[in-house]
Amino acid sequence: MSLVGKLTTEVLMVAPHHEFHGVWAKRPHHLSNVSPAKIPKVHLHGGDWGTVGSIVACHYVIDGKDHIAKNVVEAIDDENKTITYRVVEGDLLKEYKSFKVIIQSFLKGEATWVCRTIEYEKLNKNVPHPIKLLEFFIHLSEELDDHLVQK
Repeated sequence: MSLVGKLTTEVLMVAPHHEFHGVWAKRPHHLSNVSPAKIPKVHLHGGDWGTVGSIVACHYVIDGKDHIAKNVVEAIDDENKTITYRVVEGDLLKEYKSFKVIIQSFLKGEATWVCRTIEYEKLNKNVPHPIKLLEFFIHLSEELDDHLVQK
């Protein structure tokens, strides 16, 4: 049984793809304003907002439980509206040897889509696949979309 996995989801959005990318790539701290129940706090732990190599600490809530993930920004591709975060510290590393999140917003015809890919390696076969986290990201994307459309 392999301990390495990849989960991907694509969600249709109403807001322009560049606005969605702008929040995740340049202003992730705004997520606590968009969805304070899911993400009560995001703060910069090193570097500058919107730069490769910066370290972003994200406090998040799933099933009523508080979690934290410290992420390094591995890549930002403004042309392709893609950002890659790698978890370097926090609750996820209690169950996963490695954990990476890739977020891309793009156009398909006239529609904006957001693709989120989670790449991970479990510490052992008893660790579940991060389905709850993928669902969390889907709902967060929907809340961000609503927020961007209303502003």
